Amino acid sequence: MTAAATAAAAPQPRVPTRRITELLLVVLSVLIAAFGYADVGCAIDGRVPADTAEYAAGLGGLALLAHLAIRLRARYADPLLLPLAVLLNGLGLVAIYRLDRATGSSSAPSQLLWSTLGVLLFIAVVVLLRDYRVLQRYAYVFAFCAIVLMIVPVFLPAVYGAKIWIKAGPLSFQPGEVAKIALAVFFASYLASNRDALALTGRRIWFIELPRGRDLGPILVVWLISSGVLFLEQDLGTCLIFFGMFVMMLYVATGRIGWIAVGLLLVGAAVVPVAVFEPHVHSRFTDWLYPLRSISQGQGAGQLAQSLFAFAAGGLLGTGLGQGHSYLIGFAVKSDWILATFGEELGLVGLAALLLVYAVLVVRGYRAGIMLRDPFGRLLSIGLASLLALQVFVVAGGVTDLIPLTGMTMPFLAQGGSSLVTNWILVALLVRTSDAARRPEPPPVPPDPEPQLSPPEPPERAGTHDPGAAGPRADEPGADQPGAAEPGAAEPGTDQPDRDEPGDDEQTQGVPKV
Repeated sequence: MTAAATAAAAPQPRVPTRRITELLLVVLSVLIAAFGYADVGCAIDGRVPADTAEYAAGLGGLALLAHLAIRLRARYADPLLLPLAVLLNGLGLVAIYRLDRATGSSSAPSQLLWSTLGVLLFIAVVVLLRDYRVLQRYAYVFAFCAIVLMIVPVFLPAVYGAKIWIKAGPLSFQPGEVAKIALAVFFASYLASNRDALALTGRRIWFIELPRGRDLGPILVVWLISSGVLFLEQDLGTCLIFFGMFVMMLYVATGRIGWIAVGLLLVGAAVVPVAVFEPHVHSRFTDWLYPLRSISQGQGAGQLAQSLFAFAAGGLLGTGLGQGHSYLIGFAVKSDWILATFGEELGLVGLAALLLVYAVLVVRGYRAGIMLRDPFGRLLSIGLASLLALQVFVVAGGVTDLIPLTGMTMPFLAQGGSSLVTNWILVALLVRTSDAARRPEPPPVPPDPEPQLSPPEPPERAGTHDPGAAGPRADEPGADQPGAAEPGAAEPGTDQPDRDEPGDDEQTQGVPKV
């Protein structure tokens, strides 16, 4: 047996699916969320809420359905993706319930309904999308849909100072959330097809290799789209996330730092004029530069100042769930500013742990992308993980006064149906790519065996040859019989002198040899 056949016949190492690990982590995530819910009730009412078991059962049932879908259709998926998403979603419900008790509103039940819809769409993507590479065929369809979703709010009235909402009665929808995933699919498809042209040509200036002018076309188109969103919709966060995601994916596809330099220059060229001349964005830049300006003017603490006070009051370990005053922030405390509630009531330790949960979720998405071999899957996984990382950075940076406030919502935590549903779809796509990355390769097909030479046929006996042949073969016994000799050959029984012996001439022809 050859070496290749031996390797093919050898048993392949079994790749663990880690589904039991995933189930245990899902149960732990549900228990943590249920404990937080009970802790809020104890802090406010002095007793455990009567519906704690119902809350835990509802969240646990949704998580179990999602786990079963992964077990049946994506059994090699990363075991940390679903538990981390369940944990973040559960903590978001706890924070919204806590703020409901402080403000007298009732947003937690509707958020639970949006969570149910998000998990159902998660299950639909995992079950129906058997191969993520199908998305590459419809890349330009996704691009067209994303552009339409971003343009429609421009013609609608502004809501909360920005034109990023579509409202229909009591319901509202933020189309930019869905457009982010559609653009991620399109960017991954385009860069996978054109990465060689973008990576192998350029011009070096100092220590940075800049791309060619004609290769700047795609990035200029994305820049124009992002700038249009910023100018027409007064939405700084969406502009930063769109353009930042594309630049990060471009760097991953080409490995050239020059693209990052070009991206930073284009972001500055788009943001600075809007920050100077557009009133809504200008006010956010002013608050970023002078967060205590309203206090010095005798107008009281603004939202950014109240957020900073909440982080300061939390200290290292926090005031405890249900015992903070972050509700004083007022408007959008459950969406844009919900991270201030965690910072005050969980402290620096709890806030760092929360950000680490996001970091692990992003790293697992990067890991799936690195393990994939096809360029589209690699760029799609890294693009989706970068999208999540950018949104967390933009929101956390805004509420801590690191960067100007953008109005984006914290993934999974903040109140908002469109954001929550979109993030569940994002995690479902990461589950699909991680399943393809961890799935074992099929065993190699053993090569065809080498042809064996047949043994030589035994010589046939005399008289058994084909009578129709021209004559006996040279190796047959009958080859020297009378009649078979060549003309001029000596007949048997006659002495024929050796013609090879020296001295064989006419004088010695009749003398017998001694």
